[in-house]
Amino acid sequence: MTITDSPVADSLFPGFRLLDVQTSGARIRVRTGGEGVPLLLLHGYPQTHVLWHKVAERLKDRFTLVCADLRGYGDSEKPPTDADHAPYSKRAMAQDMAEVMTALGHERFFVGAHDRGARVAHRLGLDHAERVLKLATLDIAPTREMYAGTTDAFARAYWHWFFLIQPAPFPERMIGADPEAYWRKKCGSGSAGLAPFAPEALAHYLRCFADPAVIHGSCEDYRAAATIDIRHDDEDGGRKLTQPLLALWGANGIIGKCFDPLALWRERAQDVHGHALPGGHYLAEELPDQVAQEFATFFGAAS
Repeated sequence: MTITDSPVADSLFPGFRLLDVQTSGARIRVRTGGEGVPLLLLHGYPQTHVLWHKVAERLKDRFTLVCADLRGYGDSEKPPTDADHAPYSKRAMAQDMAEVMTALGHERFFVGAHDRGARVAHRLGLDHAERVLKLATLDIAPTREMYAGTTDAFARAYWHWFFLIQPAPFPERMIGADPEAYWRKKCGSGSAGLAPFAPEALAHYLRCFADPAVIHGSCEDYRAAATIDIRHDDEDGGRKLTQPLLALWGANGIIGKCFDPLALWRERAQDVHGHALPGGHYLAEELPDQVAQEFATFFGAAS
């Protein structure tokens, strides 16, 4: 593994280093800074590590923060895929993050994650259980259980789950015709609209998502979720996460309306608690004070 410093291109993470970490499977873009116990923060679709910029400012005096772009997203590498979508499985993505943390000298660590990143975190906690101390998820329930419990209301609200898994290159071509319009529609359709996104963060997201390789990589993430990820879950044979898990979701979002998040997480983890927060899907940017406080309390660094 090699680490390369990159020039800092924005002011969203003052005092943080911007790195590229070469893992066995991909080059991963990483922002790291702060002081204290290491906390890995993972983003969701169709965003990047930048979604943590508000939370990072509030937690940098309590934790050593590692904010990474998942493979296929942002400025991380977009490796070639295969017929099984294995390079975009949550197992492969989790392996990236385990190697990133090793490269940065963090043997054991906390994980806080949103959306797709929380699905990676789930697999990280299973495949690298001895390294993940605690896990906090934002606005998801486990992937396999959500697919199994899909209703008409969920399918209408999460239409992109079923659009993005269509065989390539159909969704890629459709999105690629106007990536910015698609991004704004997808991310602005929630209860808070586009209000949670700071102008500099929004410009970053749109810049990254304009890359056809990001569009393809993110589609592969969803294709893997509907196929090989579920197979990996089934192969676990009922094995559960052993770490304490905090599940948070938006009271104005879809997860709590269509599912019982705590009940579903208790099917997959031994020690689960959590509750809704008074926001929508993009909680880290809409409610950074609340998310930072929840993380600080759960991970044991509350003021």
